[in-house]
Amino acid sequence: MKYYFTSESVTEGHPDKICDKIADKILDSALSVDKESKMAVEATIKDDLILIYGEAKTKAVLDYEKIAKEVLKDIGYTEEFNVIVKVSEQSNEINSAVVKNKICAGDQGIMFGYATNETKNFMPLPIYYANKLAKKLTEVRKNDKNTPLKPDGKTQVTVEYINDKPVRIDTIIISCQHIKNISQESLKNYIIKNVINKVVPKELIDNNTKYLINTSGSFTIGGPFGDSGTTGRKIVVDTYGGFSKVGGGCFSSKDPSKVDRSAAYYARYVAKNVVAHQLCDRCEIQISYAIGKEYPTSIYIDTFNTNKVDIKEIYNYVNKNFDFSVDNIIKELDLLRPIYYKVAAYGHFGREDLDLPWEKIKN
Repeated sequence: MKYYFTSESVTEGHPDKICDKIADKILDSALSVDKESKMAVEATIKDDLILIYGEAKTKAVLDYEKIAKEVLKDIGYTEEFNVIVKVSEQSNEINSAVVKNKICAGDQGIMFGYATNETKNFMPLPIYYANKLAKKLTEVRKNDKNTPLKPDGKTQVTVEYINDKPVRIDTIIISCQHIKNISQESLKNYIIKNVINKVVPKELIDNNTKYLINTSGSFTIGGPFGDSGTTGRKIVVDTYGGFSKVGGGCFSSKDPSKVDRSAAYYARYVAKNVVAHQLCDRCEIQISYAIGKEYPTSIYIDTFNTNKVDIKEIYNYVNKNFDFSVDNIIKELDLLRPIYYKVAAYGHFGREDLDLPWEKIKN
């Protein structure tokens, strides 16, 4: 059976990703001072206006405006921005439900983790290369003094599968903001040479592979001046590119007591270990929580009929080796650290450039 599957990614200069990075920079700033910080501070951006809003309970004294402007400068925006801040303290009702003898779930919800053996980092091939291309766009822009590229951009990769195995890349789409004085043909050649050819292996490309570069034509107005952005709107980019289900909440802005983030990381950790230990070729794990409760209300494992042992053995392996209590997740993955800004763009999973605890394989 032959089919095609597509995943997309965005650069850190995309307006939604700007907001994810602002939110996670705020979180890291709080955790670096007070590891017990309870944070859910998000951002919205349009043109030169940034709104920072949410709830925080932390001993850290945070200059939200300064943090936001530092993020924009780090990304590569040189414009002046106005910042409005509307942040209140976390509800005592929520705080008392979460902070007990052991940390309990900060909300109800469902989370998913996924892994597949089709790549060396156990990620689906389409999102693996979509993220790598997006990251390369940024690296080229920041390292080439004469680059025509500007911060905003999107990538998209379509992979041909035969019998559930990836065999070739059918289409690569890149839309990237650029300077005014460059032809579309020159821009296309620059991106193919400096981005695509540096990222995608030749064995996945053939004469029928299509390169679609800036198909709308000129793309000189980008970032928040071309579209609005809000924290948490790129949860498919952040996870598995649509190859797996996604949970009910985003990651960015949330401290580890929010299981939308921490339990999704742990679900990936468990799924990756199940596949890495050759119990199946693909694994998706769903877990669910109730606010104020320590343990999940359900755990469900789907191997898509790729399991090499009885499914009961996989459940036994998971139950024996992994503890899904919120307190343990935070401790085992060492999540009370300022590690979130660096995963706010280019995916939270399968990152070969980062040493992430939820990507480790147990002996």
